[in-house]
Amino acid sequence: MAGEGKGEGSLRDTLGLLVIPLWEALLRPAAPRDPDRPWPPLPRWARRRVEGRVPFAAAVQVIDLLIALACYFGTYSLLMTEVAKRDLHPWNGELILSALVASVPLALRERHPMAAWRIFLVGMVLVGPYRWTDVTFAGGTGVTGLLVLYTVAARCSRSLTIGVGLLSMAGILIIAPENDAGTSFLVPLPLVVGYAVQYRRNARRELAEQEKRHQEAEAVLTERQRIARELHDVVAHHMSMIAIQAEAAPLKVATVPDETRGDLAEIRATALAALTEMRRILGVLRTEDGSQTAPQPDLGGLEELLEGGRGAGLTIVTRLDAGLAGLPSGVGLTSYRIVQEALSNAMRHAPGSKVEVAIRREGGILRLDVVSGPPADGRRPTPSPPGAGHGLVGMRERAAMLGGDLVAEPTPEGGFAVRATLPITGTAA
Repeated sequence: MAGEGKGEGSLRDTLGLLVIPLWEALLRPAAPRDPDRPWPPLPRWARRRVEGRVPFAAAVQVIDLLIALACYFGTYSLLMTEVAKRDLHPWNGELILSALVASVPLALRERHPMAAWRIFLVGMVLVGPYRWTDVTFAGGTGVTGLLVLYTVAARCSRSLTIGVGLLSMAGILIIAPENDAGTSFLVPLPLVVGYAVQYRRNARRELAEQEKRHQEAEAVLTERQRIARELHDVVAHHMSMIAIQAEAAPLKVATVPDETRGDLAEIRATALAALTEMRRILGVLRTEDGSQTAPQPDLGGLEELLEGGRGAGLTIVTRLDAGLAGLPSGVGLTSYRIVQEALSNAMRHAPGSKVEVAIRREGGILRLDVVSGPPADGRRPTPSPPGAGHGLVGMRERAAMLGGDLVAEPTPEGGFAVRATLPITGTAA
């Protein structure tokens, strides 16, 4: 039974290889043409006159129309001569239809190649010029048939092209006399040439796309390396100077209060931590795909972040859920960065204030609330440097990337609140 089922499957697959191309040839349309096709290689004098002025597709359409007119009048004249020679008296409309079969498909092949082939095939079977002559492809029908078959193969899929070839050969065997049956073996020639042209065109297009992607990636890497150099030369240098000056300041004055020494030590430690983070960012910018980087921070490093805020003079109160372990990496990183930015804003705009940090997990949602109070008595906010103000935008973008949202607004007490909602379910770990 198993062998019988396998045999039935193989027979079904074999029939499918034959039936599907025929079905596609009868019903499936051709791929849309490319209106921006480049001109083929031309002599220099011709290239200067046509490239950039006349689209290649428009030029082909005009040439097809001219050839179609020539085929129509040539075929009609030939049929009139043959009819007179044979002393036949057909209705003139029959001769016109026969001439149209030799010309209309050629006029349509550029825009509608499959419709052109179907009109040609049906027209040849029903009212082809062969009815009035001794040869199958009288007048311009031979030229029209070859060009239409070439266009089909150059524009359509391999399966559809095979179906067109099989039906074309069958049509020739139906309409051709026995001594002209060998004409059917001419059908594969334009199909092979057209498919080879399509294959070469697709290969060149794919190569051009790969080259474009390579150039874009190289440009991105170059820009990232330029940014990395600027960060190293400017920001990292200044952070190093801050750390050195904070370390050297107590050595210049003998009577420095212990509290000031502690603040300077905290400034030095913060500057060194910023340098470490800067080196990690520089490593990301200087690598092509960013794969050779240190692990990204998450809520596992939240306590260290909060201690840094307390060391800067903030009074931080936390309300943290117990189920914060095992969060997806994207959620953990975004949560850490939002809290980090909110604390940085509190240090800058409300020094010495009380900050409440609440993080809770409600089903598939993670909620973060960082609410800071007004500045402590006697403390003045640090003015933002020119060009600042991107922190809130960055936090909103991080939340939006995960499908969440973030609201940042002043509080009635004179403080500032940052509230974020991040979906957990459906986020890649």
